[in-house]
Amino acid sequence: MMRLTRRVAIQAVAALPALSTAGALAQKSVPNSAGTETPKLKAPNGACDCHHHIYDSARFPQPAQAKTPIQPNARVQEYRLLKQRLGITRDVVVTPSAYATDNSVTLDAISQLRPNARGVAVVGSDVTDAELKSLDAGGIRGIRFSLTSTKISSAIMEGIELLSRRVAPFGWHTQFQTTADQVVELKDVLNRIPCALVFDHMGHVSPSGLEHPAYQIICRLIDEGQSWVKLSVTFDNAKDGPPGFADVTAVAQAFVKAAPERLVWGSNWPHPNESKKPDDAVLLDLLSQWAPDDQIRHRILVENPEALYGFEKSK
Repeated sequence: MMRLTRRVAIQAVAALPALSTAGALAQKSVPNSAGTETPKLKAPNGACDCHHHIYDSARFPQPAQAKTPIQPNARVQEYRLLKQRLGITRDVVVTPSAYATDNSVTLDAISQLRPNARGVAVVGSDVTDAELKSLDAGGIRGIRFSLTSTKISSAIMEGIELLSRRVAPFGWHTQFQTTADQVVELKDVLNRIPCALVFDHMGHVSPSGLEHPAYQIICRLIDEGQSWVKLSVTFDNAKDGPPGFADVTAVAQAFVKAAPERLVWGSNWPHPNESKKPDDAVLLDLLSQWAPDDQIRHRILVENPEALYGFEKSK
C-alpha cells in the first residue's frame, strides 16, 4: 500500500509543472491585444478566424510603392499566441495595405500555418496568369480591394471587374474594404462580378445604421447567392465602444437573422487602425450576443469558412 500511495503522490507532483504551464499560457498576454483572459465562449473544433494580418518588417520590408505606414510587428509566432488564447484552429491571412501588392508576407504566413490557413491577396492589374497560379498554389483564395480612402473612379470600377473575371476560374472570391456609401457607388459593378463577393467588417454599415441603402444592397446580393459578410469589429465601423459595441451588435444581429449561412467571423488582429488595442477575447465573446444559438455559431465559425475557403470538413 505504501508503495502505491507514494507512486500516486510522485505522479501527482510530476503533473504539477504541466498544469502550471498550461495555466500560464492561458493567462499570457498577446502582442497587439488587450487583456489576458480566455474567452467565455468556447470555440468549437475547426473554428476559423477569417480576417487577420501579419506584419514582419525585418523579414519582409515595406515595398517602396506602399502608401500606408507599416504597423508594429505582428508576426506568425505572435499570432499563434492569439490562436491559443482564443481556441481558434484555422485562420485566413489578409495582405494589409501597408504591403501594397507584395503578398510575400502573407504567403510565408500561410506556409507556416498550413494546413489550417488560407489567404486573401492584393494584386494589381499587371498581375500575370503565372503569378495568379502561384498565389493559388500558395493558399490564396481571394483578392481584396481596400477602397475606404479612395475616390471611386470609372477606372477603379473597370479594374475591379476585370480582375474579378480573371480570378473567377480559380474559384476565388473578391473582397471589399469599403465605406457604406461606396457600396452604393459600386452597386452596378457588384452586380456584374462573376465570383463570390465578401464584405469586410459588415460593409461598414454600422455607423449609418440599418437604414443605410448599403445594408439592403448587401442583403440582396446574399439572397442571390453571391455575397458573404465578415462579422468583425473595427473602431471606424463603431460609434459605440466596448464592451457591448451596441451599434455594431445591432447590424450583426440583423445579418445573423437574415442569412446565417453567409457569415464568417474575423478578429482583425493586430487591429492596424487602433492605437488602443481591443481585447480579442471580448470580441469573440460578442458572438454569443450576435448569434445566441449554438448551431448558428458553429455554422459561422466552422462550416461557412469551410465552404468559402475550402478547408477540409471538420469531423
